[in-house]
Amino acid sequence: MNLWRAGLTSVPDGVWSRTDAEVLILADNRLTELPDAIGEFAALRTLDLGHNALTAVPGRIGDLRGLSGFLYLHDNRLPALPPALGRLHRLRYLNVGDNPLTELPNKICDLAELLELRAQNCRLATLPPRLGALGRLRELRLRGNALTALPGSLPGLRELRCLELRDNRLEHLPRTLAALPLLRELDLRGNPLATVPPWLAELPSLEKLDLRWAGSPPAPALVDALERRGCAVYF
Repeated sequence: MNLWRAGLTSVPDGVWSRTDAEVLILADNRLTELPDAIGEFAALRTLDLGHNALTAVPGRIGDLRGLSGFLYLHDNRLPALPPALGRLHRLRYLNVGDNPLTELPNKICDLAELLELRAQNCRLATLPPRLGALGRLRELRLRGNALTALPGSLPGLRELRCLELRDNRLEHLPRTLAALPLLRELDLRGNPLATVPPWLAELPSLEKLDLRWAGSPPAPALVDALERRGCAVYF
């Protein structure tokens, strides 16, 4: 069911009778709220609520146990996310970016099948301590937040390929980053790093390291070591 850019200020009554729908697109409207009836869509695989004016997401969103594809909540006015999101155990893609979020609920770490998490351009100062429980995650995009530290559970992200930390407030990087065996792309642009740690050369799969506008320049030995392996280094 596609109601993209339909000029809606509320969800039409007729939508609530279509509980057999597998895809529901309500993006690019002017919705300010989502009724609890959303929880009745047991067959839903993809839900797109991006580019609206939502200020809350009902807890019944956690009843969408069939949601296995995409959940778009980006570009709304959400100051918080319901812990019930953690019940979406089959979800593979979650975008909550461009919202005034100050934190992500720890329950988000229960999304065992999640492959990509986008939380860019929010107001996040910290990340959930259990973030490393997202063992299947391949992309984590967190640019444009207020992060000053990364959680100690990071080594649990054994499948991570892309880590985007651009434009945060990181002065130091935890050595546990070196424990990510499949990390190919690390974006650290715009962070006030006191030093660029030499152990970044230990990342075995790194193909791109972006350090532009990231405080101190990297040591020549680090750049040489990475470039000899075919890793592109930008600074």
